[in-house]
Amino acid sequence: MARKGQKFKTYSFELKKKAVEMRLQGIPKAKIAEELGIQDVGRLKVWMKKYWEQGDFGLMEHRGRRKEYKDLEREIKRLRIGE
Repeated sequence: MARKGQKFKTYSFELKKKAVEMRLQGIPKAKIAEELGIQDVGRLKVWMKKYWEQGDFGLMEHRGRRKEYKDLEREIKRLRIGE
């Protein structure tokens, strides 16, 4: 559980994408975390799940966005991937 005033480590889309690609190549989670400086190895599992469910879109930051914007961006991303 988060404590009041606690700061969370955030990771860029590029780093998440690289970690997912490394994992898909069969590299162990601990080695990926060490190489890329990821503090919580469990984050990789979460990123992998989001990647399998939503593709690259699942790795993007969505906090603070309105639902309409998210839905529109998701549709644009889906159309671009289909090209």
